[in-house]
Amino acid sequence: MVRRTRYPDSRNAGGERRLSPVLLCFSSSHRTAGFDLLERLERHAPAVTAALAEHSEFVSGSVVLATCNRFEAYLDIDEPLPAARAVPAEAVIDTVSAATGIDADELRASSSVYRDDDVAEHLFSVSSGLESVVVGEGEIAGQVRRALQTARAAGTVTGDLERLFQVASRTSRGVKNRTGIMTAGRSMVRLALELAESRVADWSRVRVLLVGTGKYAGASLAALRDHGVSDVRVYSPTGRAAKFALSHDVTAVAPGGLLEELAGADLVVACSAVTDHVVTHALLAEALRLPGAAERRLVIDLGLPRNVDPAVAGLSGVELLDLETISIHAPVEELNAAADARELVDAAAAEFAARTTEQAVTPALIALRSHVFGVLDAEIARARSRGDSSEQTEAALRHLAGVLLHTPSVRARELARQGDAQAFVDATSALFGLEVDDVPATRTLHAVDDETAAS
Repeated sequence: MVRRTRYPDSRNAGGERRLSPVLLCFSSSHRTAGFDLLERLERHAPAVTAALAEHSEFVSGSVVLATCNRFEAYLDIDEPLPAARAVPAEAVIDTVSAATGIDADELRASSSVYRDDDVAEHLFSVSSGLESVVVGEGEIAGQVRRALQTARAAGTVTGDLERLFQVASRTSRGVKNRTGIMTAGRSMVRLALELAESRVADWSRVRVLLVGTGKYAGASLAALRDHGVSDVRVYSPTGRAAKFALSHDVTAVAPGGLLEELAGADLVVACSAVTDHVVTHALLAEALRLPGAAERRLVIDLGLPRNVDPAVAGLSGVELLDLETISIHAPVEELNAAADARELVDAAAAEFAARTTEQAVTPALIALRSHVFGVLDAEIARARSRGDSSEQTEAALRHLAGVLLHTPSVRARELARQGDAQAFVDATSALFGLEVDDVPATRTLHAVDDETAAS
């Protein structure tokens, strides 16, 4: 009698087809939107994460990436039918709109939606610095890792998203180690300081006020020191200045000392994560009127949301460089390094997709293996009952079964990579009488590592 094994497909306990997971990315970046819109999105990132988590009817998990020049939500989506592929994307845009207060039509016109294999290619490009304002900037890889860590802490990461982001990190490390793009590329703060070169005669005589104490503040301080700056005062809107100053050998500004420091600073670099303006028009105007205030000052605002009120640019003696202005002057990408990096990213995305499609046949392979070894176990049991079996014989039979299963396993993965997984499923059903349901036609981005168990 043929043993009948059921292929574990996407049906629930009631026999109804369960929603099939697909990855989707909602992306709004410097390429598609203005910095005002990106600032509003970044400000509401926690609300977007919470809102997406509430839509469990189509969102299984999410990772939100919010940086100074992009806002992206990577989602593990459940879809009922291929014909309804546009529905989740529209639902995501509506959810982001409701959470941020931004009109859905404005979001639709200022964003891109990636899905299936394109999600991996896009994230790998982002994490490798190929989509940054400054191509090859090094901060983005860390930001991608921290986005995943935040999602883990919030409990919104699924296995599919975890694997996607893990491969993204490996890809960015490969790009960094095998191309010159990370060293050739420059960060936003370094580009801003290069733009300021014509305004500064001697960096060693510049008095700098650094607003912020996070990772970006540390990178900004390193860039300032590379230019020869030695006089740096740090102010923290959240009261962390003393700790940062102690660990970075700079001078801390007391909580009530911002006005005086603004008056004496030749250069203000703002890179705090607070959501309100730290340097307002009224505050800086008052600082300019203090006795001994510097006649001219350059203000570099790297914050998103903005740390500096854009209106300060209208004050006499004040020049403002914000992210939008800096991005206009971003250099043309270093062609050779970028081309090499793009080739690595494309190869990683192709392999990711290929490994993922192999998983379409994994449950059928498990069914076949269970069937073969089930028949073998039954025969061995009967042989034992007759006293006809030995350990050596049983070991040889199990080895033979494994050898016989090797070629079908290899062929199954080859067919899956060619987009013909259903042919293997049909063959196992016809040859062995296994109850194998249809393989979802667009089952992508599921597993990427060498896993042999059904997920």
